[in-house]
Amino acid sequence: DNWAFLYAQRLALKQELPLHVCFCLVPKFLDATIRHYGFMLKGLQEVAKECAELNIPFHLLLGYAKDVLPTFVVEHGVGGLVTDFCPLRLPRQWVEDVRERLPEDVPFAQVDAHNIVPCWVASPKQEYSARTIRGKIHAQLPEFLTEFPPVICHPYPPSCKAEPIAWEACYSSLQVDRTVKEVEWATPGTAAGLAVLQSFIAERLKSFGAGPSTAARTSSPTCSLPMFPGQVSTQRAILEVQKHQSKYKESVDAFVEEAVVRRELAENFCYYNENYDSVQGAYDWAQTTLKLHAKDKRPFLYELQKLEQGTTHDPLWNAAQLQMVREGKMHGFLRMYWAKKILEWTHSPEEALRFAIYLNDRYELDGRDPNGYVGKLQDGGMGLRPHPWPAASGPSAICGIHDQGWAERAIFGKIRYMNYAGCKRKFDVGQFERRYAP
Repeated sequence: DNWAFLYAQRLALKQELPLHVCFCLVPKFLDATIRHYGFMLKGLQEVAKECAELNIPFHLLLGYAKDVLPTFVVEHGVGGLVTDFCPLRLPRQWVEDVRERLPEDVPFAQVDAHNIVPCWVASPKQEYSARTIRGKIHAQLPEFLTEFPPVICHPYPPSCKAEPIAWEACYSSLQVDRTVKEVEWATPGTAAGLAVLQSFIAERLKSFGAGPSTAARTSSPTCSLPMFPGQVSTQRAILEVQKHQSKYKESVDAFVEEAVVRRELAENFCYYNENYDSVQGAYDWAQTTLKLHAKDKRPFLYELQKLEQGTTHDPLWNAAQLQMVREGKMHGFLRMYWAKKILEWTHSPEEALRFAIYLNDRYELDGRDPNGYVGKLQDGGMGLRPHPWPAASGPSAICGIHDQGWAERAIFGKIRYMNYAGCKRKFDVGQFERRYAP
């Protein structure tokens, strides 16, 4: 279920050539830890096995793509290269670095395989809100939201087989923090991801469109995380969920709204706004209001270490932070509360955003994702129900992206406010605090 893979095979079949799959394993990526790398590597083992069954060699290349991929292309006489798309700064730089180092006669194509409507097709500019992008996406869904043709057993064998992969050695070679332990509740791989998807459809889809007050009472169920490294595509999830349109129309519509419209709105923001991870990326009104209130007296001030350890005065915030540290996920409704309190308890909006991104990317299994960066900046009704895809898509709200100004108050200015009492009206706060006590 990967359009880049399918396009590459189509080219190979047309030219009657073998097809290779390469994954370049970088030793370090932003604030990713062994929690993220371990999950990804276990999923890739399943990918490698599936490729072997399809007569398509899978190569795990150790190092940055610019250093290992052009050499591979030359040594194997590769006639063309196809890569996936990510709107984030670092992966885009990786693509540009490879392009500069490829032999001139090797064509290089990029396919947006993880969005339904390709990012640059959905809109040619940064969209203001879900309202402005929704119609553009829905108008193009008939063309793009289609069943996948299968990747077939490749009829043209390679002249040399892929070298056996020493998975344990790859695991040991990583230059990442190993103190953030891998999670036990999420099983990597496509098979596990599909099983969680079917479980979501059977058990939770019917209540997905019921609204935040119902859904927020649960403690962060997601079938998102087994899908995180692309081991189950969002498009597959939507195709499966849409089979239940006649039975659960409201829930299916809500699923499509968040899995397609909101998710692709985040991709749009990161693609067209080079300051997607800073306060400078916010709208003018939000930057102005935050600057006006930057010197307001804070009721509490916490350094990063205190926040990371979950030792603030607020037992609900601590519980949310400790759930994230221990499990790599956070109660969907609390992600927004979590980030707003960081804004309230730090020296400046810039520091708040930096702390929120660091903690999210270090502990959340779905960190370092466009939804996560936009989540820290945006506001609105996201994060109020369990997410069945990368759930960082808007639970935290520091800079009012994709929102409007609200009644002015200290520290927040016109940024939407949240407090403890509001959370108590949404779900059983006491039970959650006891479950994730220090």
